[in-house]
Amino acid sequence: MSVENFLYLGTVYLTIIIGFGLIYLLFNLIGLPLLKEVNTHHRNNIFETSFYFSAMTLFSVGNGDVLPQGIGRIIAVIEALIGYTLPAAFVAKVMLNREK
Repeated sequence: MSVENFLYLGTVYLTIIIGFGLIYLLFNLIGLPLLKEVNTHHRNNIFETSFYFSAMTLFSVGNGDVLPQGIGRIIAVIEALIGYTLPAAFVAKVMLNREK
């Protein structure tokens, strides 16, 4: 794996985290919160929570301290699916390019 491939994968992950984080954030800003923090005595700001949840969902960590609600569950499932399939697609791409 080259440094170029590593940077490409990192850029793709970062773009997905920011994109889905913005979705969670924008829904909250229009008055339809998609995320609920379990630990209410230590409330983080919505910016931090949105991007944190996006990263935890994409990387399949899921600590359980922030939960999706309503349509946020469907959005989280889509993001998790991308998180599961992205590494396989990346490995397939690298292997196909290697054979050429």
